[in-house]
This record gives sequence, structure tokens and C-alpha cells, in this order.
Amino acid sequence: MDNMAKYLFLLTIVTVGALASHETLKSITYSFLKVLEECKQELSLTDNILVDLYHFWKEDAALIKRDTGCAIACMSKKLDLVDPSGKLHHGNAQEFALKHGADEEVAKKLVTMVHECEKQHEVHDDLCLRALEIAKCFKGGIHELNWAPKMEVMVGEVLTEV
Repeated sequence: MDNMAKYLFLLTIVTVGALASHETLKSITYSFLKVLEECKQELSLTDNILVDLYHFWKEDAALIKRDTGCAIACMSKKLDLVDPSGKLHHGNAQEFALKHGADEEVAKKLVTMVHECEKQHEVHDDLCLRALEIAKCFKGGIHELNWAPKMEVMVGEVLTEV
């Protein structure tokens, strides 16, 4: 195989991997959105939370509202992604990623990223603020990998189901 063929082969693998990961993140985000309404009611959150979550994957969007962290913590709990203490449940999180289209390698990478973010922000006593900081860290890692889903597409798909 000449260098050009090797380059094209590698580019194809990277592109397919990124697309697969992009679709995985889209599917995972969609599952979070499905339990949002329940969390909104439980936590008495306003519809303003929808604006934050709509902009969640936008690279330049700032996540600063505590309520957003509360919603993320609630949705994570409802999806059995955290243990009773609020820490990431590695087994459940990996199964969740696999269930949403990740291969073993992508699932492990996602769990590792969340775990690393969690370790960086375990000093926060406030569960909502900790969840918000972990989410911001995770979002940054996903953008570095170019795996972030396009929220405009996601919202359109969610609205067609309603």
C-alpha cells in the first residue's frame, strides 16, 4: 500500500469512528432528554432549563446555572448512571453507552472521561454544582474529540415525537 492509500485508509477509519461516536452521543443525549420532563416536575424547574440544554453541546455556550446541574444530576440518577452517593456507576454507564451504539472502546473512553472529570470536581459539596462542573468538563472532552451532536437536529427529532 503506498502512502496515499494508507493516508486515505486511516482517514476513513477516523471519519467512520468519529461519525459512530457522534451518533452515540446523539443517542445518549436523546435518552437524557426523554427523562427531563420528569426531573423538571420533581425539582420545580422552569422551562428556562430547556434553553440551557438546547445549547449544551454548542462549544461556546457557557453552562453557569445551578439548575442545569440539578437537572443533569436528576437525569443521571433516573438513568441509573450514578450510585446512591451521586458518583458515576462505571458498569451502568458503560452498559448505557453500549446500549446507545458505542463500541467497547468508545464506551470505555466515555466512562473514563466522565470519571476523570468527576475526580477533578469532587471538592464541590453541592451536588448540582458538581454535576454542572463535571458536565462542562465532559463537554470539553467531547468537543476535543469532535464527537458533539448537533442540538438543532436533536431538538427537531424530539419535537417530531411529541
